[in-house]
Amino acid sequence: MTRTFRMPAEWARHERTLIGWPCRASSWGHTLEQGRAEFAAVANAIAQFEPVTMVCADAGQAVAARRVLSANISVVVRPMDGSWLRDNGPLIVSDGRTRRARHFRFNAWGERHANRDRDARLGRTLAEDLGIPVDDVDVVLEGGAVTVDGSGLMVAPEGCVMHPSRNWYLSREIVEARIIEALGLTGIIWLGQGLAEDSVRDPDRIYYGTDGHADLFLCFIGAGRALMLKTDDGDPNAPHLAASKALLQREGVEVLDFPYMSGFEDVGRWIIAPYMNFYFCNGAAIVPVAGAEPDKDQEAVSYLARLFPDRQIIPIVMRAAPRQGGAIHCMTQQVPAMTASSTQ
Repeated sequence: MTRTFRMPAEWARHERTLIGWPCRASSWGHTLEQGRAEFAAVANAIAQFEPVTMVCADAGQAVAARRVLSANISVVVRPMDGSWLRDNGPLIVSDGRTRRARHFRFNAWGERHANRDRDARLGRTLAEDLGIPVDDVDVVLEGGAVTVDGSGLMVAPEGCVMHPSRNWYLSREIVEARIIEALGLTGIIWLGQGLAEDSVRDPDRIYYGTDGHADLFLCFIGAGRALMLKTDDGDPNAPHLAASKALLQREGVEVLDFPYMSGFEDVGRWIIAPYMNFYFCNGAAIVPVAGAEPDKDQEAVSYLARLFPDRQIIPIVMRAAPRQGGAIHCMTQQVPAMTASSTQ
């Protein structure tokens, strides 16, 4: 009988988590050390539940990382340009007995950074380090752009995946066929744009720049079951979120509203720090909080605790990472266990 290689859901059991140590000083500026402290806090939290590998760009950074990381975290040196392994790390599929890594093209979020060649190779390198065979896929795709439910369904914002700066030379039909084949999907539900803060060039609001990644507003939490941000009617995101919710429901997806968004003011600009950018690890969910509104932070954490009663909910205060356009989900990439169908 032919067995299908399929990308497991994030909540399926992990062998380990991969994280990249912040290294692009030109982007982080004066927040670089704060960003490194936040990445370390996330790694140390995850390491309570599963193995973690921290990837550093050079030996000096590895020494600095080692000083602040738990003793049970592995630190390796590999050539890299940035630190957001959700987007350029390997996407691993399994047939229940073996695993393969799908290495999609990475062009630094639509060519936002000229220095990206090392990041474009890093997913293959990390998979080979793990002894997992690698297959190249000729599609630009960032892991944070999409979400999968483990049973073959993917949700992808078309405004991101089919942005002219990414897959301009391919039709949506070709992109869809290649992704479906690579990840063992039964289908893709295409949404419109992502969050306004991530998709519309508004100088008063935007610090994100991924053209609409799903992991800022949507994630699957079960087969055919998704958690989705819901904003007030006056928010610029409300119409797009409502349209996306209606589309998902028409396609048979159960959608739960998540009525919480975190953020903070920074030099007169509003920075979003979405709670939705949380990460499932074995037995826990690691959740970013901005700390600007402690009562709202507690409400959001309590909501997730009720939603996932079998998991510990671990909040981590983050300010530097959201300034760079990411949070906990963006910095992590799961390596599914050999038998990844079991849930944790």
